[in-house]
Amino acid sequence: MVAEFAPAKINLALHVTGRRPDGYHLLDSLVVFADVGDSITVKASDQLSLSLSGPQVSTLPAGPDNLVLKAAALMADGRGAAIMLEKNLPVASGIGGGSTDAAACLRALARHWRCTLPTADAVLRLGADVPVCLAGQPCRMRGIGEEVEALRGTLPPAWLVLANPGAAVSTPEVFRALTSRDNPPLPDCLPEFSTAGALAAFLRQNRNDLEPAATALTPEIATISRALAAQGGCLLSRMSGSGATCFGLFATAADAEQAARTLQRDQPGWWIAAARMRTA
Repeated sequence: MVAEFAPAKINLALHVTGRRPDGYHLLDSLVVFADVGDSITVKASDQLSLSLSGPQVSTLPAGPDNLVLKAAALMADGRGAAIMLEKNLPVASGIGGGSTDAAACLRALARHWRCTLPTADAVLRLGADVPVCLAGQPCRMRGIGEEVEALRGTLPPAWLVLANPGAAVSTPEVFRALTSRDNPPLPDCLPEFSTAGALAAFLRQNRNDLEPAATALTPEIATISRALAAQGGCLLSRMSGSGATCFGLFATAADAEQAARTLQRDQPGWWIAAARMRTA
């Protein structure tokens, strides 16, 4: 049996810098991962199959449209495996749930079958976030997701509180609702951040260009961001990806865990998690 963790992907900043003639948008994003996520387990089997468990499976298909099975099909070459996905992250929530599951599946199958991973082009065809999720470490992601540059020694220890109202957001609808598609990128050279406060100060000078459009479609996003910002010790609150999940950035585990407890008490219908931000 082979197991792989599928961590939540967080866009600390996400700039939309243009659109190609084929309609794909160009991005420049600072991406990190959190110590909360799904898990993939692979066992030997003659057939390729997927079974689901966990608290977030109610709206997730287990058939061939599931991104995990699409990822497995890239590598199967006639081989079988019983794949089990424990789904803890909300679906269509801007934290890369499907993409990180697909990436974890690729890593698990490569170990299980003792084979190489698919080509970069094949991985990108699964989705723009799959290459960065396959890297699984802090990265700068550019282009349509194909340019992934690992960041080493750049980020300080920090904690995140993630909150989602239970509303799925359509990424294509968010991109269609954009009013500006040609925005400045992140700085050419990212600085070293000695503290979480320094990271927050840098992020405040940047943005998530999808947040206004997503908020227009899902007004609860603004409510979540304000609720996070109001918590003691919150250095910055922002939407991740195309939403609706927002994150609060904290310097200490104690502040993050207290914020999560307060939000869970005040908003029992939200999905909320406190987690360490992975710095490597």
